[in-house]
Order: sequence, then C-alpha cells, then structure tokens
Amino acid sequence: MFEQFFLSMQQDIKLFLIFPILCAIFRAVFIKVYSPYETLKGRWNVVWHCFRYGFWWGMDFNAYAFLLPLIFVSLPGLFFTSYYALGNDVRLWAGMIYAMVLYIAFVGKMIFYNHFHDTYNQILRLGGKAEKHNLLDIFFHQDHGLLFILIGIPYWWIVKFSIQAFLYLPSVSYPHFSSPILAYGFNVIVCVAIILGFYWFRYGGTLSHDDKPEWDTIPSIVKKDIFFAKATVDDLVALEQVKKHKLNDAYKHSDEEDLTSLKAILPAGRDNIEKYPNPVYAFQHHAKGPRISKPSHIFLLVGESYLQQLFDPAYACLNITSGGKRLMNDPHTAILTNSLSAGIISRPSIVSLMSGIFDAGLELNEKETFWQGTVPTALPLQLKKLGYTSTYWYGGNVTYGNFNQFAPACGFDRVMTATDFCGPHAPKTWVGVYDNVFLEKAAELIQKDNPDQLSFHFVYTTSYHGPFKINLKKYGYDTEAVMPNAPEDIKQSKELQKNLGTFWLSDQAIGNFIDTMRKVYPDSLFIVTADHAITMTPLQKTSLMNRDCSIRERHCPVFMLNHRDLDQSIFAGNTIGSHMNIMPTIFELIAPKGFTYYSLFSSLTEPIDHLVSPYHWLRPDAYGTFENNFYQPLGENHAENEICEEPIPYIAENEAWKNLTGYMVRHPELLQSKEILLSEVERG
Repeated sequence: MFEQFFLSMQQDIKLFLIFPILCAIFRAVFIKVYSPYETLKGRWNVVWHCFRYGFWWGMDFNAYAFLLPLIFVSLPGLFFTSYYALGNDVRLWAGMIYAMVLYIAFVGKMIFYNHFHDTYNQILRLGGKAEKHNLLDIFFHQDHGLLFILIGIPYWWIVKFSIQAFLYLPSVSYPHFSSPILAYGFNVIVCVAIILGFYWFRYGGTLSHDDKPEWDTIPSIVKKDIFFAKATVDDLVALEQVKKHKLNDAYKHSDEEDLTSLKAILPAGRDNIEKYPNPVYAFQHHAKGPRISKPSHIFLLVGESYLQQLFDPAYACLNITSGGKRLMNDPHTAILTNSLSAGIISRPSIVSLMSGIFDAGLELNEKETFWQGTVPTALPLQLKKLGYTSTYWYGGNVTYGNFNQFAPACGFDRVMTATDFCGPHAPKTWVGVYDNVFLEKAAELIQKDNPDQLSFHFVYTTSYHGPFKINLKKYGYDTEAVMPNAPEDIKQSKELQKNLGTFWLSDQAIGNFIDTMRKVYPDSLFIVTADHAITMTPLQKTSLMNRDCSIRERHCPVFMLNHRDLDQSIFAGNTIGSHMNIMPTIFELIAPKGFTYYSLFSSLTEPIDHLVSPYHWLRPDAYGTFENNFYQPLGENHAENEICEEPIPYIAENEAWKNLTGYMVRHPELLQSKEILLSEVERG
C-alpha cells in the first residue's frame, strides 16, 4: 500500500511544481509591462532577490497545491482503486482551476496597477459599493477586457498541456527492502519528510511561522526600489493582505463629514475651515521668541518601550533606569510623569512625530503618496527653515515600514539604518542592532559631521522588544549587582530577569549616548521619550506590584527635555504633555519672534487643559482611553490602581483628529514635496 502512496505522492509534487513557475512568469510579465526603467542593466541583483523572495512568499498559497491533492487524491486512492485510477485526471482539473484563479488574480492586478499605480490595496474594498455596470464598461472599453479573456483561452490549453507533461514525468520507483524494519523505517522517513517539506515551503524556507516572509522582511536591496518591492508580492498574497486588514472608516467618509468634524479642534477664530486650501494650514502659529540659546544640535531620542513606570519611585529598588536618571535628575531637565504617545504601537508614533499629524491607524508610512509629498506640519521640514539639517537614525532596518521612503519625504536629509552602518556582524535582535552597539556607532558618526552645521537627530532604538534573547552577562548585567534590594521573587525569575535586564541594557545605552553628546555638544537640546509604553505583565504577579498595571502605566512614555538654559518652570505649570506637543515646544524654545510654523497642538510653554489622541485622553487629574468608560484619577490622593467611571469625554476631538488624517489620505493632491513647501510664501 505504501508503494502506491509513494508513487502517488510524487504525482502531487509534479503538480505542485507548475504553480511557482506560473507565478514567476506573471511576475516577469508585470515587470516587463510596468517597469519604469528603460533597461534592467545594473539591477539584476534586485531582480534576482525579487524573484527569489517572491517564490518563497508565494508558498503561502502554492504549498497547498501539493498538500490538498495529497489529502484528497493520494490518501483516498489507497482505499478506492477506481478513484486511484482517476487520480491524474482529478489533479489535472484541480490544477486547471487553481491556474485560472492565478490568471484572474494576475489580470486584476494588471488592471488595478494601471489605474492606481499600486498592487492590490485597501482601495479594492471600495469596489464593493461601486456601480457594477460602470465597472464592466471600464473593463471592456478601457482595460482591454476582451483581450484578457481571449488570452485566457490559449493560457488554458498551455497550462493543461504543461500539467499533463509534468504528470507524465518519470517517477522514482519504490525501493524494495529485504527487512521489514528497513521498509518501515523508510516509510517513516518519507512521511516525516513530507510533513517537514510542506511546512518548510509553507513558511518560506523556514520551519517557523514567525519567520514567514512578509512585507517588512523583503530584502533591503529590493525594498529600496518601490517598483520591485511591489513586484515581489504574488497576487493572491496581495489579495490576502487586503482581506486581513479591515477598511478603515476614514475611507468611507465624505469631505463634508470630515471638515465639519474638524470644528471641534480648530484654533479659536478659524472656524471657516473651507477657506484653507489644506485644513492643516488652519493650525498656524507664530513663535513668541526664543527661550534658550540656539542649540547647535537637537536630539529627539525615542527609546523602544521606554516607559515611565520603571522610572517611578515605586520601582526604584529595581535600579534599571540609572542611565536615563542621570539626565532626569539634572537641574536643567524638565520632566512630565504623565504624558501621551501618539500611537499605542511603534510605527504610528514614529509617523506622527515625523509628520506632525496623527497616523491614526492609516499606516501613512506604507502609502506611496506619503513617499512623494508631505504636510506643512512635518518636523524636519520646518526645522530646515531654521537652518537645521536632519538625520533619522534607526537601530533596525529602515526599509521595514518603508521609512527609507517616508522619512526623506518628511524632510530628513539622511536616513541611517543601523543594520548597514554597524556592519554585517553587529549583534542583532530580530528588530535591530543592540542599542549599545547602535548608539555608540551613531555617536561616532555624528561627531564626524560638520561641526558648524546646525543639526537635528531623530534617534530611535530597538532592543527593548520581545522576545528577550540578548546575552546580558556578556554586556555586564548581573542581577545582584544591579538590583541587590529587589524582592527575591523578582531576582529569581528568569523570564523577568531577561525582560528587566534588557531594559537596563537599553537604558544604559541611552544614558551613555546622552552623556557623550552632552560632553561634545554642551549646548544641545535633548528630548527623550518612548515610542509607547507597554503592559509590564511579568511584574504584575510579583510582590512588588501584586496588581494589574494601571491605565497610566500601560500607556505613559518617559518625557524629558534638557538644555543648559532650561528648568521645570519652562512647562508653565503643566503636568501633562504628549508627543504632539514636542514639535511646537521646540519652536517656542528656539525660533525667533514671529517665526511661522504649523502644529496641530500648542507648545508646553503654554497652559494645557487636556490632551487627546486617537487612542487615549489625558487631563491633569485623569488618564483614560477611548476603549471604555473607565479612567484613572491622578494625584497624590489617589492610588495607582484606582479606577473611576464616567461617560467617555472628548469624543468629538478624538474623531476630529482621526478625520483630519483621513481627509489627507483621501486627498493626496494636498501633499507637496518638501522643496515646494520650503519655497512657498508663508500663508496667512
């Protein structure tokens, strides 16, 4: 019986081989038709990796062209002789159906790209409400629909004959063994090989689901080329990505809905939003004059998950924040222990800090329109008006998330990726180069820059991100030496020590980087925060906490400003702040009187009543989210885990901030290149 299965299984492998070839042909046709280059000379390495990675990513579907026939043809054929005899016919017709699905998906992609200069994306979902007769009219009279249908006929026959030819290829005979033990051993090896082989292909040349190919891990050499990055994605994979991501409500809004909602956030006296060619121009400010001597260097340091909780006095016994506390305890540092991040995961926060508008879950960094243009609120763009060149330093690979495209569009003059400048042998987590190695090298390169050039450095670390696998002892972490006074259950927990030890490593790296830059550039302005906070679940069941993390602890990043002319009074009595207050605060600290800038939020040098993001809200007396009616009261008279309930406030503002971003996404014509924005006459 197994001999029959052995031979039948090989037929399934032969059928499977057809489909990666078809996908490669479709990819080649797409490149031939739409390539923006006159010749591929000098790009063959990009082409190779495009096809190589696309082959493995396509296995997300193509691997099932082996598995399903194995399950539904080969295995039943062992028990039904007549069905076994029809096995190749069943494979042929099943293969033909799949081949036609691939063809239809390819034709759709070719048409979609012609209209939208993109492979399948969320716009596809909008077609569900489109007028079907109009779509058919466009298909036949604009998109050469009849030609595609006619081409499908020879395609059908070519694929049919190809499948038949592959199925008729000779098979490896089943070996005959003199010993039953050897026969059973061989059979087991074949079965194990089948299982492992399927998963190996299904997971893109690995045996780990977490290491499957995806958009972020497209090879950098390909990702840096917008066209070939798109060509890498097989059509069914692209459709799957569209299906996985629900269409954001922002795409469904009318312009009138969005513009009307903005009245909840517009500055006083600017209610007539319709008069502005771009709604963002309503948020114009004029600097009141510099508060500090103009710094030669500005550092916006964003630590991965650099949360405020571990800086709180209640966690002083852990002693894992000594690096950051050197800056925090400086008399020229202004701090806020209650603040909001612009996003609750990394990329929305980074996007918002760069662009000056909330990402609002719309993945602006993934949109090609935001690679070509930006908004007047972009931070590096506006700093350029004051003479600053800007560099984005990322501890990982900037092509993940397309920040190699998005950041320059926002005005960055350089985008530095640690996986490049730290060298191929630099120690890495799956996210990026270890913070200590990354920041030491970044500090070295910064010191090689022109010392007379005003410069802004946006520095983003990566190490404090699970899974925590860094060899901490190698970098000087010893539990007893770092936290001798911590509770024993914390010191004895291996999981918690990996977590806290990695935070310590990151904090030390950040502190050392700041110390180095302060020594070399003593007039620098430092802004230190996190991309977001996290829920410290491992601490919750320890004797130190023995409770759930509070709303504030789950969401509050570190927030510090340092300059030799600063102290806490610069915050005008404010006890709250947010990522979106950073940009206007910089301009109110350093810009000359009358300098025009654009910011959705006001500076921390002015009193602030409350703050709202797409995800949470903050008042001096309370911290809440838009998930439910519960909030955390703040102040000395309230315990950290105290919870109150009231109707969710600021809903109109929350919707308005999201709608503003949605409006910009739906109107890409409002985005302008940094060159145009810099050359424009200031708008009144």
